[in-house]
Amino acid sequence: MNRHEQRVIAMKSIYQNLLLGKDIRRAVYDLTQGQNEVDEFLYALTIELIENKDAYIMQINQSLREDWTFDRLSLLEQSILLISYQELKQVKTARAVVINEAITLAKEYCDDSSYKLINGVLDRL
Repeated sequence: MNRHEQRVIAMKSIYQNLLLGKDIRRAVYDLTQGQNEVDEFLYALTIELIENKDAYIMQINQSLREDWTFDRLSLLEQSILLISYQELKQVKTARAVVINEAITLAKEYCDDSSYKLINGVLDRL
């Protein structure tokens, strides 16, 4: 499984956690079709992210316009921003790669203009 596919699984896992309160380990397990071994990259984007989720939300909130809050974003946008922030801060992937992947995910899974918002927020982080 390549990194893009792992990002998709991470996004869907975080989405399930945000929407349903589903345990992140269970979400990852279900989406990887029951694989017991989780790649280090996927682990960082999911399980380690949840440990820092509240701090990340605060940081993302500071990068939004004054009249917006994290809670106003769609859950998919929230998921993409969270995994992108985790990847920037903990995995140390190049900023251009993270932003490009986030835009790709937003164009595929979110509203037509969501990629612009995500690009702007990640640019300010």
